[in-house]
Amino acid sequence: MMNLINRFTKSIPYLYFIAISIYWFTTVNQTEGLTAYPILLFGIPFLWQIIKPNKKLNFALGITFVCLSSYLIIAYLSKIIDFSNLNLNLNHIMLNTGLFVLTNFIMALWIIKNSVRSRF
Repeated sequence: MMNLINRFTKSIPYLYFIAISIYWFTTVNQTEGLTAYPILLFGIPFLWQIIKPNKKLNFALGITFVCLSSYLIIAYLSKIIDFSNLNLNLNHIMLNTGLFVLTNFIMALWIIKNSVRSRF
């Protein structure tokens, strides 16, 4: 039982990024149509990590997404600083965006922790 729980908790960051890929695909597919299908390719490495884990791929995914998430944090902070008068609707959007950016960073760090600390 504990092994199953441990395996599931290691899969949470991968499931998160797969869910983000599916959400992104669904959103773009509603407006763009057929050109949205390459977005599904972003979820393949995360699905592969769940099916057949690879330590090198795991570390590469972790480093890549920590770098991308760091860039997102910098872009988010510069956008927050750029807005001086935020109305109520924009505050809600910026809060959701901030939670998304922070969650991406935490999940990327979790992937790195999985590859450094433990074996699959």
